[in-house]
Amino acid sequence: MKPDLVAVVIAGGSGTRFWPVSTAERPKQFLPLFGHRTLLQATVDRLQGLVPPERTLVVTAARFVPQVRAQLPHLPAGNIIGEPQARDTAAAIALAAVVCRRRFGNPVMVVLPADHVIEPAEEFHRAVRSAAAAARGTRRLYTFGIRPTYPATGYGYLRAGEPVQPPQEDTATARLQHFRVAQFREKPDRQTAEQYVRDGGYFWNSGMFIWAADTFLAAVERHLPEHAALLFPLAAHVDTPAWEEQLATAFGRVPKISVDYGIMEKAGDVYMVAAPFSWSDVGGWTALADFLQRDAAGNAARGVVHALDAAGNVVFCEDGAEVVALVGVEDLIVVRSGNRTLVARKDRAEDIKRLVEAMPGQGG
Repeated sequence: MKPDLVAVVIAGGSGTRFWPVSTAERPKQFLPLFGHRTLLQATVDRLQGLVPPERTLVVTAARFVPQVRAQLPHLPAGNIIGEPQARDTAAAIALAAVVCRRRFGNPVMVVLPADHVIEPAEEFHRAVRSAAAAARGTRRLYTFGIRPTYPATGYGYLRAGEPVQPPQEDTATARLQHFRVAQFREKPDRQTAEQYVRDGGYFWNSGMFIWAADTFLAAVERHLPEHAALLFPLAAHVDTPAWEEQLATAFGRVPKISVDYGIMEKAGDVYMVAAPFSWSDVGGWTALADFLQRDAAGNAARGVVHALDAAGNVVFCEDGAEVVALVGVEDLIVVRSGNRTLVARKDRAEDIKRLVEAMPGQGG
């Protein structure tokens, strides 16, 4: 376990694509979609043996702080940082970096979304250690590239540049592939995604990052000076009675922009490790189907499903004892949660977010 690693888990998402199980007050990261552990708990569980609890921070919406503390009681209460407003990932990560530098000096930060599924944990640890060794003491901003398994149109892509020599800390990390990132590409159309997969030099953008705190904060100062001007002075108030008041005053004035747009696409020293682990951001009900049991007709389900001449459907019941019957339907999403029901065609899954955002109270 490297003593200078700090994990920062970003857990502020709204999870609208998982309505009706996910709601505005209980978004995706707080749900036990697999087994009994929530996605947030599984993310922190994955850090065991890599980063200790006292060096694990969670950045979330202020209203979710009680939920995070309830789900992660082993983390120090002060490690749960509540954002007064949603200002996107650049602000969330910059705020965490300010706290990290104040508390820990110049640690290597491992920045992770709270809602990814990664297996096996051992390969994830190996990749983190390799990237951390390369980022430590350098100006490099690291990410993980995921080798595409199909021409996804819902992910951004990284174009791999020249390979670079990985750090020779041990034989396990030395076998990993490191590349300079030549270019970030936005979510492509189907034809372009197919071209990326054929090319072989493109990777999915995982949204996970590793860098030294000072390196990232220097990039913020260079590329997002308003963020720096508003957030850097908060360092003087970390772990003091004035923290909440000062944070509330500054944070709402920070421009809203993602770390990809604001930093990564502008920075020069961006590198990646080709991930040796399997990865999914579980972006919606169709993606969740990969983790559910399937019958002979390809119906993926949680719950008690009876199907007659029905194929390729996704069924999810929050109450696993609930019964759903399907007759003569194909490629549907059927979800039951309390007194809420969703029925949608799989090819319209991306529109669930738009529907929920138009609902009174955002479908809560």
